[in-house]
Amino acid sequence: MNNVLEWLEKSATNYPDKIAFADVENTITYKDLDLESDIIASILIRDEDVKERQAIAFYLEKCVDATVGMFATLKSRAFYSFIDLRSPKTRQTKVIETLMPKIIFTDDENYAEAISMFSSYPNTKIISLETLLSDVRKELETKSYEDLIDREKLVKIRHTALSNDPVYVNFTSGSTGTPKGVVVGHASIIDFIEVFTKTFDLNKNDIWANQAPFDFDVSVKDIFASISVGGTVNIIPRSYFSNPTALMDYLVERKPTVLVWAVSAMCFVSIMNGFGYKVPTSVKKVIFSGEVMPIKQLNVWKKYLPEATYVNVYGPTEITCNCTYHVVDRDYDLKEVIPAGRAFENEHVFLLNDNDEEITTAGEVGEICVAGACLALGYYKDKDKTSKAFMPNPANHEFLEMMYRTGDLGRYDEEGLLYYVSRKDFQVKHMGQRIELGEIEVAASSKDKVERTCCLYDNNKKKILLFVMGDADKKELLEELREDLPSYMIPNKVIMIDEMPMTKNGKIDRNALKQVAGL
Repeated sequence: MNNVLEWLEKSATNYPDKIAFADVENTITYKDLDLESDIIASILIRDEDVKERQAIAFYLEKCVDATVGMFATLKSRAFYSFIDLRSPKTRQTKVIETLMPKIIFTDDENYAEAISMFSSYPNTKIISLETLLSDVRKELETKSYEDLIDREKLVKIRHTALSNDPVYVNFTSGSTGTPKGVVVGHASIIDFIEVFTKTFDLNKNDIWANQAPFDFDVSVKDIFASISVGGTVNIIPRSYFSNPTALMDYLVERKPTVLVWAVSAMCFVSIMNGFGYKVPTSVKKVIFSGEVMPIKQLNVWKKYLPEATYVNVYGPTEITCNCTYHVVDRDYDLKEVIPAGRAFENEHVFLLNDNDEEITTAGEVGEICVAGACLALGYYKDKDKTSKAFMPNPANHEFLEMMYRTGDLGRYDEEGLLYYVSRKDFQVKHMGQRIELGEIEVAASSKDKVERTCCLYDNNKKKILLFVMGDADKKELLEELREDLPSYMIPNKVIMIDEMPMTKNGKIDRNALKQVAGL
């Protein structure tokens, strides 16, 4: 197998009338998804709107129609990239200027906005996918699918396709202010998803409740894992993650068995007492990632869904979703950290010290590096950043082994379990001591009346700032932290906030907190 489209075609053959994707208003079967994406791809290649291995941008919220457009994109041997509608306009413009797509798919609601922002770009066509699909479905009232499909051209394109053709480009934040486009190909997705579904026994009977936006790689584990086994994905509107009753109603109604969610989404449910309203007892597997899971919030989930399996997965976008996992197999003390775990099959996860030597001693902290077929194809149109992050393993002197530097610090314990320590950026020197800000966060999160925490360092004033969400008393909290932390790690200032700001990928937005603190 060398193309993710084979999963769709197999499921369309085996489960033609089964729902592949559903949103609040619409559903689509595997058969219709396969054939409608054939039609849209035929239109794209007929009008020569897209060339092979070129970008098609999506400027719309995640929905059933978007999945048709995604697979049509792949059938034309192009790749897709979703634009976050809630990101600043300047960022959206930078992404489009990097991609320079021939086509921007949008919907009727966002069409005018897309025209006003992007119509000035030369050779860029803005198309309402919603209108296009509506027209296609009207034609199908009097014509057959095959009347509208250019089967000969589609077959020819497939024969030229390569396993390292890009599937998508997801943009992450760049330190210079310019977003970095991570290019991920068919081979890497196939390698990871086949291991992912096997490891967690995901199958045709599973129903996913998709939390992540389609421009975030957590959604890859929903979309491609489900179509590979013939499951069903229910797409949860983004707005439901600010409305706990709507979210819990949706989960109870749709009866999902699998949640592949960001930690922040799980914390939203537990902090907002979603389970006090309704409990989706159908959920059997909860796979979470993105940040360190606060034990206090995990315990709320375990209280209401005690029979579910909980799995912590770790890994950056650049290695195709995840590289390690740990099944939560015991209760954890509030001051403990859940391990990042062991490497997925066919992935080499290791630590390098500052001299680029592999660390073999338990407990020693080093940079987490990853090698294997999972690696992305680099950053789109950015050779410099690619060469700094994707490189030959300096500890391998026998043959060329490409690896990715994650920028994360980790350590292994005596049993060979990997623990995430912090970002390299979050390790600071304070009062002559090396401090991991994450250690302070874990200690603070264990205290009563503390819901979530985030720690920053003011380099100018040499002060540790602790942001706290909850009803804790600041003085009492600092006194309690003295029981757990040495004096040089006690925060210099505690800042109480009503809500943790989040990035588009569902992580705590540290830049927004810096603005709150005036940094």
